[in-house]
Amino acid sequence: MGQLWEYILVFLLAAVPWIEIAAVIPLGIIRGLQPVLVVILGFTGNLLTTVMVIFLFESIKNYLFKKGKREGNGKRQARAKKIWNRYGLPGLTLLGPVLIGMHIAAFIGMTLGASKGWTLLWTVISLFLWSIIFGVAAYYGVEAFKVFL
Repeated sequence: MGQLWEYILVFLLAAVPWIEIAAVIPLGIIRGLQPVLVVILGFTGNLLTTVMVIFLFESIKNYLFKKGKREGNGKRQARAKKIWNRYGLPGLTLLGPVLIGMHIAAFIGMTLGASKGWTLLWTVISLFLWSIIFGVAAYYGVEAFKVFL
């Protein structure tokens, strides 16, 4: 029963913006959880809340603008805008998990004019690729570390 909670925690933490798969997948694998399950749960948790951001975009945007927050404030938004101008939506979503967070990348992409459909497609592609990359890197990193000990 104890490990079940750890897998639930992987799913929930992957869903939290700013924690996401870049931290959760390696930590779960380092903890000794089953790597394939950690990757699947991390991917699913992060995708679930990112999809919510995409489909609730208008409501979130209206709320933020009512609160006085404007597009372009902060380092993450500036970095995202620079990526957008250079690489477009594919670049923004593919670099999002490692540079600014997937939730922010999806939101900023839509703020800059990307459609929900394209944002969703590129989000799935990016999260799928990064989940595998983080999972494989963490697994083989742990295995290499065991060899040296």
